[in-house]
Amino acid sequence: MRNRINYKVRLPKWLTRLFPEAIWRMPQGENTLYLTFDDGPVPEVTPKVLDILKSKNIKATFFCVGDNVKKYPQLYKRILDEGHSVGNHTHNHLQGPKYKTQNYLNNISLAQSYINSNMFRPPHGVLTRAQYNAISASFNIVMWDVISCDYDKSLTPQQCINNVLDFVRDGSIITFHDSIKAQKNVLVALPYIIDTLMDEGFSFDKIELPKKIPFDGINDDKTDKLRNNINRLLKGAS
Repeated sequence: MRNRINYKVRLPKWLTRLFPEAIWRMPQGENTLYLTFDDGPVPEVTPKVLDILKSKNIKATFFCVGDNVKKYPQLYKRILDEGHSVGNHTHNHLQGPKYKTQNYLNNISLAQSYINSNMFRPPHGVLTRAQYNAISASFNIVMWDVISCDYDKSLTPQQCINNVLDFVRDGSIITFHDSIKAQKNVLVALPYIIDTLMDEGFSFDKIELPKKIPFDGINDDKTDKLRNNINRLLKGAS
């Protein structure tokens, strides 16, 4: 029987209700799980994660930091070319409550110039009510059902494995990180978790959600130029 109490791995239900339109778990009934990866892409980790997913024939969802997409457009292009979904994770990995709402929206808009997704995940899962209200009209806000805690350098890969296997259930959105901080855990834990859960009869899929009203957090010449250059940027990475 799986453990059900660890608020670092799964938030209590009362807390998830603070964001009623956010998605914490996908529909159930088909033993399908949803792997997600935050904070990339970075050349030290993302290619290895993609190699693991490719070897297992699994599609996943990457919540990308806009500045990393800007720095490593070829990695972002590989994520898309290999059939994975992508989401906006702000341009500079900002924690919402530390910023004024308009500044936070501006940062999301800048990231959107590179990522162009209808999905958003707030860094650290935190937003103010004003930020949440402003974002939810344009984005499907995707949180998580299970977080591996692979970013915690004090944990071992086995502890991250246990975090996932102890809490996973049908429809779980599972969060990992394709970041340098997480690499010692995610690269060991990920293939083991995939193999174990597939042996238990689970399958994996990427997250795809309905489109919403296009996000337009700011309107200035700089952002317009970035939006116009996204296709050229991606073509240059091919």
